[in-house]
Amino acid sequence: MTQKSNHSKYWGVAVILLILAILIDQGTKYLAVTHLKDQAPFIIWKNVFQLRYLENNGAAFGILQNKQWFFVLGALIITAFVCYFYHKLPFTRRYLPLRVCMVLLVSGALGNVIDRVMHRYVVDFFYFEWIDFPIFNVADIYVVVSCILFLLLIFFYYKEEDFAFLTEQEQKNDNT
Repeated sequence: MTQKSNHSKYWGVAVILLILAILIDQGTKYLAVTHLKDQAPFIIWKNVFQLRYLENNGAAFGILQNKQWFFVLGALIITAFVCYFYHKLPFTRRYLPLRVCMVLLVSGALGNVIDRVMHRYVVDFFYFEWIDFPIFNVADIYVVVSCILFLLLIFFYYKEEDFAFLTEQEQKNDNT
């Protein structure tokens, strides 16, 4: 397989997974609006976990209320950075876990951006009553899981030399 077709394969799979993840997020939000809005919470495990509809105008813990432009701009910057880094990574199996993290992160960011642009709020519906955790959604799960996996990969899987290609490319550009 040529290097060019390898690039195309990785980008193609990433776009398909991104679209699929966003569709799952948006589908669950649609179900939440349809079945939970203006309804009593749906108790899954009494005093522990429930589905509770919330229109979130801010971020976790209610911070930055009604600052939709901030979240949209932030998500777009993160997406641009991730796409740049995704392109810079060598297209080998070694970096596949990192690529999965990137797709999850962008899926979560864009899933919530869609809500912010279309509705001016994000639909949240998962609630851990037992620990009074902020209500969240599938896109939030993507972001949190990708960040945790990213940290685990950086600390326990990848070595410093796995990212030497970043400085090597800069050195090649400086020498030309």
